[in-house]
Amino acid sequence: MNKPVLGLVLGGVLGALDGLSALVSAPEVAPGITGIVIGSMGKGLVAGLLIGFVSRKWDSLAVGLIAGTAIAGLFALPIALMNKNAATGQPYFWEIMIPGSMVGLIVGYATQKFGSARSG
Repeated sequence: MNKPVLGLVLGGVLGALDGLSALVSAPEVAPGITGIVIGSMGKGLVAGLLIGFVSRKWDSLAVGLIAGTAIAGLFALPIALMNKNAATGQPYFWEIMIPGSMVGLIVGYATQKFGSARSG
């Protein structure tokens, strides 16, 4: 599978799992879990595609890891700043940033290690 397609697929799957992890880190969001999972999956799809294109352009594991973490982190940042805990008023910053960045790290690794180079 080529790198952008692998990034797209893996980003979507891991993004959905990232959204489901909200039930563990913030159980009070359970009533809105459907929207969280859909949003995380969409964010993962777009970030995964971008990570795949970066991985195709630069065939370097280090670049894949750094770019994957940075791209996913940038996509997670506005979401983390927008969502606040109703009880404390504090943003769910680390609860969103850490899993989101880890998804990017995994997608960056996978696209470099398992994605095929461009043919032709």
